Amino acid sequence: MKHTLSVLVEDESGALSRISGLFARRGFNIESLAVGPAEAEGQSRLTMVVDGGDETLQQMSKQLDKLVNVLQVSDLTQKPAVERELMLLKVSAPPDQRSAILELVNVFRSKVVDFGDEALTLEVVGDPGKLVALEKLLKPYGILEIARTGKVALERASGVNTEMLKISSNQSSFPA
Repeated sequence: MKHTLSVLVEDESGALSRISGLFARRGFNIESLAVGPAEAEGQSRLTMVVDGGDETLQQMSKQLDKLVNVLQVSDLTQKPAVERELMLLKVSAPPDQRSAILELVNVFRSKVVDFGDEALTLEVVGDPGKLVALEKLLKPYGILEIARTGKVALERASGVNTEMLKISSNQSSFPA
């Protein structure tokens, strides 16, 4: 199972290296890693996506907590959270296909950030599923380059789990 961990650390050199080393020594692959300044000066927030069982991740969280520069570890996997990712995507766009591509850009609420004679560069922000869906739809046009950030996530202040709302609204729309 994939887990999303939010780790608040002191912003000091070597903190990221110690954290990634902890996972590497135990044979865990970090699938996604995003790091940036946090709300307080001198702190950074790491958002990591790792694959592993619940028990193993609990143990890893406890070991992370023991590291000197780590201030807080949260497993957001089962908590209501807002998750976003950014993707820049360069797609082949000859003039005869450009309008179809621009329609997809609008449907996915993306932006064209560069417009060339034969290619468009798009900026897509959203949950990881949205990015994968757009990428799949643009593949037949010819994807030239992709750059993606790692997932960033914060626990929802409202406590509302939008994923559960989607499931319950889908179930209630079908007769029993």
